[in-house]
Parts: sequence; C-alpha cells; structure tokens
Amino acid sequence: MLEQALAPALRARRRSPVRTSSASILSVSRALPEGRLTTAELARTLGISEDWIITRTGIRERRRARPEERLTDYAIRAGSEALERAGVAAAELDRVLVATMTPDELTPNAAPLVAYGLGADRAGAFDVGAACTGFLSGLAMAAGQIDSGRARFVLLIGADFITRITDYEDKRSAPLFGDAAGAVVVGASDGGSGSIGPIVLGCDGAHGGTIVANHDERKLRLDGPEVYRNAVARMREATLEAVARAGLTLGDIDLFVYHQANARITRALGERLGLDPGRVVDCVETLGNASAATLPVALVAAARDGRLGRGERVLLSAFGAGFTWGGGVIEWGGTDD
Repeated sequence: MLEQALAPALRARRRSPVRTSSASILSVSRALPEGRLTTAELARTLGISEDWIITRTGIRERRRARPEERLTDYAIRAGSEALERAGVAAAELDRVLVATMTPDELTPNAAPLVAYGLGADRAGAFDVGAACTGFLSGLAMAAGQIDSGRARFVLLIGADFITRITDYEDKRSAPLFGDAAGAVVVGASDGGSGSIGPIVLGCDGAHGGTIVANHDERKLRLDGPEVYRNAVARMREATLEAVARAGLTLGDIDLFVYHQANARITRALGERLGLDPGRVVDCVETLGNASAATLPVALVAAARDGRLGRGERVLLSAFGAGFTWGGGVIEWGGTDD
C-alpha cells in the first residue's frame, strides 16, 4: 500500500538523464573500535534469546567504543588512511566534511577538530547532519564542490558512535546499533575510470517523531515497524530514480550498497527489486548499524571481498531519521585492495 501511494510522487520526480559529474571517489577506508558487544551477551542482559535478536536483525556482534574514546580520533584515523590511499596530502584538502549525529561535544562540530588533527590547515570544515543519510548527502555536496571548481580535494567522513545514545533496556532497538567511522577522498576523475553520477535526496519531516533522540533523555527512540516500511519503500524509490537519472537500468549496476540498518531491510530491498543477492553488500552481521558510517564501511567490505574494482558501477542508498533518504550511482575509481 505504501509503495502504491508513493508511485505518483516517484513518477512526478523522474527527469531526463543527468550528466555524470567530473568528481570521483579516489579512495575509501574505515576505522573500527576494538570493543565488541556480541548478540549472545546482549541477549543475556535483555533477558531474551540470541536467536530472537538474530532473526529480527541479522546482527551477531557490533563494535562498541570505550567510554573514554573519542569519535574524532576514529574519524582522523579513517581520514588519514583514506588520504594515504589516494596519494593526497592533508595540506591539499579544500574541505573536510564529517557526517555524524554523535559528535563528542554539542559544539564545536567534529569536522574542524578532525581537520586540525590531520593537519588540513587550509580546509574549510563542517558537519553534515542528516542522520543515516548524512554520508550520501555529504557526497552530493563534495561532488558539487569539485564540479563547480570551488574545491580540488574533499575529505568526506561518516562517523557515528550510536551506542552512546542507545537504550540498553529496549530489546527492540538495543541490538541494532554499533560504532564506526569511514572516509573517502573525493577529487576530479582521471578520465580513465571513476565518476559520481546523479544523487537524489528526499525528506519527509512529517515523520520527525518516528526516530528521535531529544536533549533531555539522549536516548534513541524509534517505531520499528514504521521505520521498516518506510526504509524499504524509500530506498527502493531512490534506487529506481537514481538509476533512471543516470540513464541506466538495474541490470547495468554491478553492486548495490545500502545503508546497513538491519539484514531484514537489505534482504527486502533485494527481493522487491529482483536483485541477485551476490550483488548486494550485507556486512551488518558483524558491525551493526553505525548510522552515517555504514556506506563507506560497506564499500570497504566490498573491496576486501573482491567485489569492488575500478570501473564497477555502484548504487548507494540510505535512509534515516527526519525522515531523510537518497540514492546515487557512482563508477568506482578508487583503490580496490
């Protein structure tokens, strides 16, 4: 019913193919806390079975930062490795963007601290706040900066320590979340391979209370069934629109990288789009949902298992609080090791 209701809006938003950006992702990296919280441990704490959690989430363990660890330190580690892989010096960066909803302090933003830690002393730096869609929103911004000539190199980081705002008394939400940081360097394509195609973004603030953490409580609250229905429908919509605007079909896409919310959402998306499971990245089992970090972390997982190589066409899509969502097609031009 929800998808039928969305169909007119989707048709109205369809446009002719958009030219490919001159920007490209040059590298990707990740930084993960060493701490792990297994589903077996969490199940004992919550008084439920491990199978109950795994059946509903597909998650067997998630990374969890120690209380004294700082998100900016992990963002710096991920960013430093991404710069090294791209062969770009921190001093060459024009922008440092950090997509996060869990900065170490309310202010300052994480990005200027990350820029300072990296030695990016000539870069402008700011955070991107779009929850789990933050990395994709930042990628659209980074590509626009490259295309307009306002920047030569942009470091984009997705980093979230969601366990800091997880309610460990809520058996339905507590098993979902983990901590991670992932980074990409965005620069001009070398002309051989690598480009960022059209990125479509959407929002619906009428659902602002469906996923929420307020200042007083600082705990994440969500309506699971409503999130599931909308996440599947909106990412499916964004997938179809992004592919169409790139002048492609689903069959032209080599790899589908979705926000790693839980395995049921990823599986439902694949089934409704008729995708071969081998073309859909699913790494949530050992990492959990780390919000804005999941897309770069999933790209690293795909590179490590050999599915992400130069010239591969990749569909990225995410959905998060707000509601916010989006989708985009890229041709991979980064390192594939």
